[in-house]
Amino acid sequence: MTILVTGATGSVGRLVVDELVAAGAPVRALTVDPSRASLPAEAEVVVGSLAKPSTLPVALKGVSAVYLAPMARTVRRFCELASEAGIERVVALSGSSVGDGHEGSSGNEYAAVEAAVRDAGFAWTFLRPGVFMNNTLDWADMVRAGEVAMAYGDATQTPIDLGDIAAVAARVLLSEGHVGETYVLSGPSAISLRGQVATLESVLGKEIRFRELTRAEQRAQWIGYGIPEAAVDWLLDGFEETLRHPQVPTGVVEELLGRPGTTYAQWVAARRDVFA
Repeated sequence: MTILVTGATGSVGRLVVDELVAAGAPVRALTVDPSRASLPAEAEVVVGSLAKPSTLPVALKGVSAVYLAPMARTVRRFCELASEAGIERVVALSGSSVGDGHEGSSGNEYAAVEAAVRDAGFAWTFLRPGVFMNNTLDWADMVRAGEVAMAYGDATQTPIDLGDIAAVAARVLLSEGHVGETYVLSGPSAISLRGQVATLESVLGKEIRFRELTRAEQRAQWIGYGIPEAAVDWLLDGFEETLRHPQVPTGVVEELLGRPGTTYAQWVAARRDVFA
C-alpha cells in the first residue's frame, strides 16, 4: 500500500521520498509546487500542503501509512482527516526538545504534534532528532572568510545528518515492531562548536579561526537577524547547558539501521562546494 510523505520537499521529507523509492515502496509525495520539486519519477506527486488541510483528503485516499512533517497549527485537522480516510499508521518527525518547557523552545510545537497523533489513536512512532549538522550551513560565509564567530565554543552536542533521520523514518515505515516507540536520534559522536570548526578546517584544508563571542554579542546578533527573543534565549540556554552537561550519542541510528551514523567530517566532505 502507498505511503504518503508530507512535506515532501522539506529538508527531511525530500530525503524520505528518496529512501522509500530506493526500497521499492509505493510513494505519494505531497508538495505545493510539483514543477519545482524535482521528485523522482517513481513517486506519485499530489499538490497540497499540511498548511492547507482542504488539500489533504485527495492525498490521503488509498494510503496505508503517513510520514508526518511537524506542523502544530493544523495537526489536529490532519488527524481528523486521516482518521476519516482510514489511516492507521503515522510516523511523525518530532524533536529531542520535547518537554523542556522553555517558552521559546521548538519542543512546544513538537509536543503538540505528538499529543494530537497519540490522541487520535494511530499506530504511531515518534522520531526525536537533536541538532542538525545542516545548521552549520549558516556558517558558510564565515567559513569562506576564514573565521567563525560564535558564543559557547565548548558547547558539546551530537549533531545528526538529515540523511540518517530520513533513513530511520523509511526503515520504521517499512518494518514491523516500532509502534508506540519514541526514538531519540543523534549523530555518532559528540563534538563542540569549536571542534566543528576544527573539522571544517581539516576537511577543507584551509585555515579557519574560531572567535568566541559573549552571550550578549551572540544574542544581539541573532535578534538583529529577526529571530524572536524567546527563541534566542532558548538556543543560548541550550548551548550553556551542554557546557555543564555535554550531550552523549544515543546509538539509536546505528541500532535501527545496522550501520554507523554519518560523522560530521563525512558530512562536511560531502558539502565542500558549499563551504569552498
